[in-house]
Amino acid sequence: MEPGAADFKLFEVLEPARQTIPFVYNSPHSGRHYPQEFLESSRLDGVSIRRSEDHFVDELFADAPLRGAPLLVAHFPRAYVDVNREPYELDPRMFTGPLPSYANSNSVRVAGGLGTIPRIVAENMEIYQRRLTVEEGLSRIEQIYKPYHACLRRLVARTHAEFGTAILIDCHSMPGNIRVAGSGLRPDFIIGDRYGTSASAELTQAALEILADFGFTAVRNKPYAGGFITEHYGRPARALHALQIEINRAIYVDEETLERRRDFALLAEILSSFIQRMALYAADLGGDGALAAE
Repeated sequence: MEPGAADFKLFEVLEPARQTIPFVYNSPHSGRHYPQEFLESSRLDGVSIRRSEDHFVDELFADAPLRGAPLLVAHFPRAYVDVNREPYELDPRMFTGPLPSYANSNSVRVAGGLGTIPRIVAENMEIYQRRLTVEEGLSRIEQIYKPYHACLRRLVARTHAEFGTAILIDCHSMPGNIRVAGSGLRPDFIIGDRYGTSASAELTQAALEILADFGFTAVRNKPYAGGFITEHYGRPARALHALQIEINRAIYVDEETLERRRDFALLAEILSSFIQRMALYAADLGGDGALAAE
């Protein structure tokens, strides 16, 4: 592991006193502990390098354990390693030596600079002053990416074994200027289910309706349908459901200063109620077989 990356807990599971609902909440992009050596290798200042964070999303969903569900929280930053990618989506232009043959260097995400080891943060700002060694990149994958996913798999498997179904809610935020193509609509929330492949239609609809009941504009899949985590863990035919939830950052954070807005606590309260209502809805759906394996 690179020096400095072990100076803080890389991730942690916030457990309920007893898990009472078949949900796992995950906040993979809200990490804000930056290794000093990483900062020194970057051409960006301390604010700019944070532009890709899902700012404070872990705090917004902090009541998940109180509602009976575990919450997995990343403390490492997305700019350092992105666990919402395949394990080896790597850009050869970032490294001094040849990548291993199993690396996927041709994905759309790599082309956009947002691979497993990102080249840029938001607004196409280049992160690094120099190329990395291949060993640096692979070390982050071995020491952070793989343990993170091993932990997430255990949580999902445990939940599935106990309840007969597991529902993963992958929690993210999006820039305030995001619009739905063709409409100009600026959504408050986007629920992603990989176009119906990662979760039951009933569960997706429940999330949209609950958010609408709270007075938010919520849309499905556009422009964010879900990333690697949603796609990889969602297997509705096996009673494994995964939804991605994107929150418009402008609702709760000043995107220039990255400070919490005055009504941050109110949004957290609403999302606590969202967790509770999703659990009740899932219990009703489970009762008539809608969440059972086909």
